[in-house]
Amino acid sequence: MTSKILIIMGSSRSDGNTRKIVDVIMAKTNAELIDLNAYKISYFDYEHRNKSDDFVEIATKMMEYEHIIFATPIYWYAMSAQLKTFFDRMSDLLTIRKSLGRQFREGKTMYAVACSSDEVEYDGFWMPFQKTAEYLGMEYGGDLHGWIVENEIPEEGLQNINTFCDNIITTNEK
Repeated sequence: MTSKILIIMGSSRSDGNTRKIVDVIMAKTNAELIDLNAYKISYFDYEHRNKSDDFVEIATKMMEYEHIIFATPIYWYAMSAQLKTFFDRMSDLLTIRKSLGRQFREGKTMYAVACSSDEVEYDGFWMPFQKTAEYLGMEYGGDLHGWIVENEIPEEGLQNINTFCDNIITTNEK
């Protein structure tokens, strides 16, 4: 069975705390992973001089999936620079890659996962994900804030991950 779920992780550490949460989600949902560290993605450029980087390859790959989860550590109360750069490049899908961008409207659901060192959630953190989904015509399926304590996911965090995964699996079965 091919996974209908894709996780796109943007973090400075491919094997960091965010990856611990992503690994649990992957095990529970049969999701596939794209680690943005393995790709070359340039900043958004109004002259589109970055056409030869890996952004279009990833955006095209996203079309194979119904559910797309963006995973990031919380850096300075916001998503990582890697993921923000990727989000900025989605502007290409509204300008020079419109036909590809329109495909996001075809039954795709976006989710967001954030990881930090405690369970404190910050007002407005999820807004860029929600508004991006809305702008691209995707459904926003929800979000998960996970945290790591002494190098482990605490029991409450694991329960939250299970609930998040159950929501995706239930939606995926429809």
